[in-house]
Amino acid sequence: MRKVVLASSNAGKLAEMREILALTEIQLVAQSELGIADAHETGTTFIENALLKARHAAQLCGLPALGDDSGICVDALNGGPGLYSARYADTHGDSAANIAKLLATLSDVPESLRGAHFHCTIVLLRSADDPAPLIAEGLWHGRILHAARGNKGFGYDPVFFDPAHGAAGELDPALKNRISHRGLALARLREMLQSQ
Repeated sequence: MRKVVLASSNAGKLAEMREILALTEIQLVAQSELGIADAHETGTTFIENALLKARHAAQLCGLPALGDDSGICVDALNGGPGLYSARYADTHGDSAANIAKLLATLSDVPESLRGAHFHCTIVLLRSADDPAPLIAEGLWHGRILHAARGNKGFGYDPVFFDPAHGAAGELDPALKNRISHRGLALARLREMLQSQ
């Protein structure tokens, strides 16, 4: 089993990623368990931010690090909130406020224009100065609901609707982990690790 630090303090991400990676050789350790605070997300792309997070954690603990940057990209908002999803309502990680702001912003947007997708970029650094990090991405397409549904998942899940499976906030976690942006990105990462 290889210990890898998860460069995030998001408990939902940690639980989800531990479950998805359960059958691999990776044992995820939360950076908070090692006394590491979140990195400043100063990048202008998901890849840059995931790399910043992973490098920050790897430098401080000496372990390989997994960085994740993800967000919801809404068509009617020209891809926003995107990189700023976690702090869309100004306070980082306040999911209820973020959802309330998103629903208010889209209140007059008709069903046909509520398309959206979740984007996830995962970066694995084998060391802080790894010159060739593994980078995997995943997209989950759907639309934004008019009101929250369900209490499963985290973040924007309660207002995201997958046309093939239903509201993300009502999905069985095992199903969500197979079809979600993060699940797809981690599946690609597993394939990369197996081909090395």
